[in-house]
Amino acid sequence: MKLAQALAERAAVQTRIAEIEGRLAGAVLVQEGESPVEDPRALLAEAAASFERLTWLVAAINATNAATAFDEGGTITDAIAERDTLARRQKFLASVAAAATPGARFGRAEIKFVPTVSVADLRAEADATAKAFRRLDERLQQLNWSTDLVEP
Repeated sequence: MKLAQALAERAAVQTRIAEIEGRLAGAVLVQEGESPVEDPRALLAEAAASFERLTWLVAAINATNAATAFDEGGTITDAIAERDTLARRQKFLASVAAAATPGARFGRAEIKFVPTVSVADLRAEADATAKAFRRLDERLQQLNWSTDLVEP
């Protein structure tokens, strides 16, 4: 199995667990004398199997990420940390730029607010950070499809 396949399966298993949880919410408590639409024990067993599979997938993905080289001297784990930081930095810069953008004034009597930082520079830096994120993410995705999953 390729790393990308394991990542896709992990997402599917997480979605399945959330679905089972929702179905259980409607099956664990019924009016006296009524029967649940679905057997809660069967749903709990399915959830247990899904959690077991999720544990295996996460362990295999983490082992693969830690063992697979990415660029000079780093691993996929290092690249993921950098990608996550780029995403947070881009969001941070965009948020600061939005906060520094003066709102509309409806009259001359209203107090005028002016930015204390260059909104254009912040937005340019946010755009550059987003571009670096996309490039790194693309390289990670390519590697995911060519990397065999390491058995935990």
